[in-house]
This record gives sequence, structure tokens and C-alpha cells, in this order.
Amino acid sequence: MAIQTRNKVSAEFSMSSMTDIVFLLLIFFMVTSTLIAPNALKLLLPSSNSQTQANPIASVSIKDNFDGTFSFAVGTMFCAESDLETLIKKEVAGQTEPYVSLHVDKTVPMEQVVKVMNIAKNNEYKLILATQPE
Repeated sequence: MAIQTRNKVSAEFSMSSMTDIVFLLLIFFMVTSTLIAPNALKLLLPSSNSQTQANPIASVSIKDNFDGTFSFAVGTMFCAESDLETLIKKEVAGQTEPYVSLHVDKTVPMEQVVKVMNIAKNNEYKLILATQPE
């Protein structure tokens, strides 16, 4: 009598759970990468063909609202002109050589740029003017 068992162990495994995890990770990284905005304001930067290798610690953005007012942002936080210096100080607190990146729209008058430059000079911060490549 030749009795054989019909329960054979399969050496294969299903890849469907692994592909589900990969697709979920892909969707997660695609969604989170679109949420990260380097600048809080949409700016038209001036053109230049030189670049610097320094990594700024804080970033200041200025945009002209065309109604006599200006929008200021430190990183992704919007602020008034009077609060600009305190927010920059909070961003660069504890740094030995703080670099501040200045993103200014083409339409902003030089007076607003000089105000931020004076804040950087008075607090001994190194200032980088952000430009777009030519």
C-alpha cells in the first residue's frame, strides 16, 4: 500500500505584501517632498553667474506687495518688519559663524534690502544674497 501525503510545503512566498509596502513608502515620500518649501514667498530673484559654498542657517525673504507694503518671512514664518531681528536671532542662536541667506524679489526697493543688511552687520552675521543662475 502506497500512502502518500498530499500536504506539500510550498517554497514560494507572495510578493504582494512587499509591493504594497513599497508603494505606500513611495506615496509617503512623494507627498512629504511636495510639502517642503524652501521659501515661503514666491520670488523672482536677480540673476548671477557666481555661487557660494556656504550653507545658510537662516533665510530671510522679502516680497513687494505692490500696495506700499512688504512681506517678510524668516524661514517659513511670516513676520512684521519690527519682528525681523528677533526672529533672525532665534534662528541663528548658538551658532559660532551664522550665515543668513537673503532672498529678495526684483521689485523690492534697495531700502528694504539695506535694512536687513544692517541687522546682519549689527549682529555680526555673514549675509548671502540669493540669486538664480543666468
